[in-house]
This record gives sequence, C-alpha cells and structure tokens, in this order.
Amino acid sequence: MMSLFPEDLTALAERVILENRALGRHVALAESCTGGLVCGLLTEIPGSSDVVGRGFVTYSNEAKMELLGVHADMIETFGAVSVATAWAMAQGALERSHADIAVAVTGIAGPGGGTAQKPVGTVVFARAMRGANPEDVVADLKTFDDHGRTAIRLQAVRVALELLLPGAETPEASAT
Repeated sequence: MMSLFPEDLTALAERVILENRALGRHVALAESCTGGLVCGLLTEIPGSSDVVGRGFVTYSNEAKMELLGVHADMIETFGAVSVATAWAMAQGALERSHADIAVAVTGIAGPGGGTAQKPVGTVVFARAMRGANPEDVVADLKTFDDHGRTAIRLQAVRVALELLLPGAETPEASAT
C-alpha cells in the first residue's frame, strides 16, 4: 500500500488501529504543531473509521480555547507549549468526543518561535482516558534535535502514536 508517510510510521499507525479495534476502543486527537498529521496518518489505514472518532487541529491559541475549552489564563500563564495546555487539550478532546482515549500534541516545530526556555524542537504530549481520574496527568515534554520542521513533526507523530497504543504508560520514542 502506498502511503504519504514513512513506512515505519505507517506500520505503527496500523498497529494503533488494530490494537485499539481489538479492544473496541475509540480515539480522538488534539493537534497543534502536527497540524493533523497524526489523524491523517491513522486515516491512511483501511478500517480506521472503526477507531478514529475525530481530530481537532487547534493550531492557534484561539482554536485551543474555542474548540477544546482551554482557558486563556492557562495559555497566558504557562504558554501554548506546556504540560498544562497539552493536558487541557487532551481533556477537551475527550470531553468533546465519544472517544475512550485522547492524545494532544503541542510544540515548536520551527524554524522560528523558539526561546531559550523552549527551543525549536520542544513538543509536549498528553493522554487522557475516559473514566480515569483527571488529576492523574499523563504528559511529557520532549526536546527533539532541530533537524528541520518536517523531522520534528514526524518525531512528534511517532510519540503521539505510541501514546495511543494499549498499555502505553509514557511516550517511548527517544528524543535526542
């Protein structure tokens, strides 16, 4: 099957679809810096409609607030690229869908936008599960080497997919 994405990512997406389908689990995505790439890759897999409920591309802060219910004061206090914002995005995607699991991605893919505190390549991930205690935050900040915008975004896609695998406790892709 021809894919828009690298073979290894397509294989991982297929695994996400197959394993979640086997559990009867539905997923939702809240994407910022990946711009819908995670959802796009998942929907490359035949039968993905059994698993993928919806995806929110919330590239702007306004979209994060309007579509996912992220509070403006949270973004102002912690920034759009923060554990707090990613967690709120994941919770918002879960609340605004029928999904069993939601994963959020927000980051700085570059080439601009980075700071000393949050350089280009900083990406934050969060996962929310229906029925889980919302106080139990599952989130991680990774700093990927700046090998360009596309490379950073594809690394972020990999981590997001890994978070969607049943049994995933924390993001497992290596960030160097």
